[in-house]
Amino acid sequence: MIDKPLTTKAMIEFFRCGCKPRMSWGIGTEHEKIPFHTSTLAPVPYAGKEGIGALLEALVDSDWQAVREDGNIIALQGNNGASITLEPGGQLELSGAVLFNLHHTHAETKHHLQHVMAVADRLHIGFLTTAFQPQCLRQDVPWMPKSRYAIMRDYMPKVGSQGLDMMLRTSTVQANLDFSSEQDMAKKMRIACCLQPIVTALFAASPFKDGKASGLLSTRAACWLDTDAQRTGIPICVFDDAFGFSDWVEYVLDVPMYFVMRDGQFIDCSGASFRDFQAGNLTVLKGQLPTLDDWALHTSTVFPDVRLKQFIEMRGADAGSLEMTTALPALWKGLLYDGVSEDAVWQVIKDWSHSTVNQLREDVISEALKAKIKGVLVQEIALHLLHLAQQGLQRSANYNAENEDESIYLQPLWTVARSGETLAENWLKKYHGAWKRNIKPIFGIAKH
Repeated sequence: MIDKPLTTKAMIEFFRCGCKPRMSWGIGTEHEKIPFHTSTLAPVPYAGKEGIGALLEALVDSDWQAVREDGNIIALQGNNGASITLEPGGQLELSGAVLFNLHHTHAETKHHLQHVMAVADRLHIGFLTTAFQPQCLRQDVPWMPKSRYAIMRDYMPKVGSQGLDMMLRTSTVQANLDFSSEQDMAKKMRIACCLQPIVTALFAASPFKDGKASGLLSTRAACWLDTDAQRTGIPICVFDDAFGFSDWVEYVLDVPMYFVMRDGQFIDCSGASFRDFQAGNLTVLKGQLPTLDDWALHTSTVFPDVRLKQFIEMRGADAGSLEMTTALPALWKGLLYDGVSEDAVWQVIKDWSHSTVNQLREDVISEALKAKIKGVLVQEIALHLLHLAQQGLQRSANYNAENEDESIYLQPLWTVARSGETLAENWLKKYHGAWKRNIKPIFGIAKH
């Protein structure tokens, strides 16, 4: 128990502490991958000699230390600040270190995939490059032994029809960027929220569900339309011209809680109000007041397409190959870490309303680059954004050993945007053609 209440000022300062001078801006990349047994194509359970637990145990070395819960290995902590964690359905996620150019980001992801696959191959485990489990039903995906997921599993069906699909059957790639001030944060958040549907379109790579075509290009993104409306989507507060840290605090306070942690254990308080917690009226901890750690935990349980922490998370892209994984931070860095490009992007989106962007968010799930916003084709906007990002990365002048600048990592997005055909549409052509409506070939397009 603590003596003083957690003040609104302290909650605001929690986010303000993220402000960094431009010279200290880094890049963080997080990416998930869906496992399957190569012999049966079935999901991989946690237990067993060829299970996810065995995979994690085999990855422990001098660079990666085990993190355990109730005796089960549930994560690995890297010496450089990176971590390998488990999503509810066994999706393996690398939360990368804070890096300072995209050449390092690409090398980190490549090394991680090589590290994991060297072990996974021995266990007959592969990883999909599609962002939604294409074959097995929701009830056939085994849950990982993490207590926080048990709380979420029970709560999700109360607030949406697809939350469990989101947890068990999806995978994503995420880019994390810094900001210098409250004003800089607000501008980046507004741009990111407006452009997130464009990114969803460019990265669409999940057209299959339950063993057949789903009728969508990003089945992953569709899950978020009915997961939990109070904690997902595009927060309207970001579109207020006076948006700042205090507005984000109010948004997060309005999101119901999942749990609190005490003595290393998660305590279920799903549906409760953090405002009640502030007043000492949390039923499961009557009379106790929240700490800053409680606030930090709660802020991590809101799931908008763009999330503010002590950095900004761009969350709305389907997971994919090594090249597509690196392309996401490349796009965002090129647009938001170069002042000239950022100003040019602002001119594109400054008149977009929350309702217009929200509609586009729904449209791109099935139409991708063929969707329109304010009468303009998403493909046309994507090409313009790639041009701005390329210029921004070229101006940053970070070169690899081959004297190539960071704009090389945009290449897979140029291919998509110029052709107007997403990876999902390419796979669907094969599915209806050479694959003869059989999705098994998708398991052969594995991560390496």
